[in-house]
Amino acid sequence: MIIKINFQHNRRFGRKLTMNSRSLRAAALTIGMCVCSTANAQSCQNTGSFNVWLKGFKDEARSQGISARTINAALTGVRYDQRIVNRDRRQSFFSQSFLEVSSRLISKHRLVTGSKHMKQYRRVFESVEKRFGVPAPVIAAFWALESDFGVNMGKDKTLQSLATLAYDCRRPELFRPELMAALKIIDRGDLSASEMIGSWAGELGQTQFLPRHYFSHAVDFDGDGRRNLLKSAPDMIASTAAYLQHLGWRANEPWLQEVRVPSEMGWDQADLEIQHPRSKWSKWGVKQANGRPLKSDALPASLLLPMGRKGPAFLAFNNFQIYLQWNHSLVYATTAAYLATRYDGAGPVHVGSKNVKTFGYEDIQELQQRLTRMGYDVGGIDGKLGLKTRASVKAAQMKFGLPADSYPTPELMSRLR
Repeated sequence: MIIKINFQHNRRFGRKLTMNSRSLRAAALTIGMCVCSTANAQSCQNTGSFNVWLKGFKDEARSQGISARTINAALTGVRYDQRIVNRDRRQSFFSQSFLEVSSRLISKHRLVTGSKHMKQYRRVFESVEKRFGVPAPVIAAFWALESDFGVNMGKDKTLQSLATLAYDCRRPELFRPELMAALKIIDRGDLSASEMIGSWAGELGQTQFLPRHYFSHAVDFDGDGRRNLLKSAPDMIASTAAYLQHLGWRANEPWLQEVRVPSEMGWDQADLEIQHPRSKWSKWGVKQANGRPLKSDALPASLLLPMGRKGPAFLAFNNFQIYLQWNHSLVYATTAAYLATRYDGAGPVHVGSKNVKTFGYEDIQELQQRLTRMGYDVGGIDGKLGLKTRASVKAAQMKFGLPADSYPTPELMSRLR
């Protein structure tokens, strides 16, 4: 038996995993799965029996103390769903630019409804911020983007989705623990198996918690004895704050501030890996979005140019890193943080120059392929302009003597070709 262990990333899974002996034994239960390299995980093929795999998983669940009643209620009738696998292997929405994504996701409806909900649940938000340190605009933005305030939580059977993805050869080491956590949620009495309806990737509730996060961080804030993130707004609000606090949210600190940048500056400093005091950015000519001087203080911040020096510009503070832990797509993280600033009173973003070229899925794939051939680590050919690809773009820009703002341009592509 040969086992494939790969380290591809989902939008809500982050750090690469090191397989210890216990997780290796768990992976061994994926009997009959194909062998495929990490690079080819996107197109790997399943060859073993799903039913044999499911039997092995049930045995493991029993060994972890999950009741037979829960196992039977959750997994009886669960089948392999090819549609879920197909969906997993063609994620491309976040290949679009920040302006394309934010203009689609931040609608007038979401702006108005979010403000209404913050007023409706004002006391809950106030209690939650006092306890966890996370302000209402931040939670409301995730509420809006993840489920349209509970309207669109997904229509897929969570247990079937998770079982399919845990069996699938692409990322079993990531989804197997999620399926186990889903059983623990049922065993604890928070949700029944039939209530577990959510996104195709197994996320649950109005802010789309993965089961492991649900089991570890969900809070019973309405006092009914259950942690119900699907139907209870107080539970959802408090649980979202509790999870953000767990990730390291800093109370009473900002997360993102729109700014204007000068026409010329050291663009290589515009990097999330580089921080300077806000006073230094001010000295270099960076101003507030309204053109007024920045607050000249020592608060550390990075200059974020999601579409390069000619596009929108932000100062990203330490709390912005929490957005990147919530969702590893830079475009999503920037959109969520920006929406939170809108709920907090900021105006619409300045779009910058109309001449900024946007790069689509195939363009970014070509960019990644060419950078990889030159020896740069882009983090995989996935058609997304993620942090590793942006770092490689910056290195190539510096090599060719171009403005190193980490965003690709037609001139850079010409040099790479």
